[in-house]
Amino acid sequence: MVLSAWAEFLAALAVFFASHAIPARPAVKQRLVGLLGRGAYGACYGIISLAALGWVIAAAGRAPTVALAPVAPWQLAAPFILMVPACLLVAFALFRPNPYSFGGSRNARFNPSYPGVVRITRHPLLLAILLWAVGHLLANPHAAHAILFGSFAVFSLTGMAAIDRRLRRNGIAMAGEPIPPMGVMELTLRAAGGLALYALVLLAHPVVAGINVYILLPSLIRSLL
Repeated sequence: MVLSAWAEFLAALAVFFASHAIPARPAVKQRLVGLLGRGAYGACYGIISLAALGWVIAAAGRAPTVALAPVAPWQLAAPFILMVPACLLVAFALFRPNPYSFGGSRNARFNPSYPGVVRITRHPLLLAILLWAVGHLLANPHAAHAILFGSFAVFSLTGMAAIDRRLRRNGIAMAGEPIPPMGVMELTLRAAGGLALYALVLLAHPVVAGINVYILLPSLIRSLL
């Protein structure tokens, strides 16, 4: 039983990274886009990625608990804090042009004078993954979770570096100059969307990860005060 639990977790982890790495390879992506169309390719890629992510998180929860270190109250608070900017980054990045990283939509419409979240980071979705991984790694110093969240942290960091290298190799200048922000209406709507996503993550947490974070909040607040 223990072996099968570890085997499921490692298989889920392998499927998740394969589902990201293989379809994103230029030759494979070009063939899939030609076969399915760009919209269907993006939809399938997103659905498969989310399904694989849900599986790997659930499998990590079913893996044997092997504690690596004690957990302090501030560590338990880390994911609650870091998930706020992570969700905001996702909300500000989705369905917006970003030719500098993955996840951009309608990149041909990108206007360097109004880059949105690209003004802050070229890689908002990868940075959101990094914040999610670091926060949960601090709160879960167990073997399976260290493998899971450590892998995602390395994935996001190496992904940023790899994309930047490809941009430089292709002679594409990267954004970074001071630029006017989004309009007030879009800024407000996306901020509200990010907070709504944060609430949705908390609600879905017991289903996906098997941990009801609302039970942890009162004791966590008392221990930090």
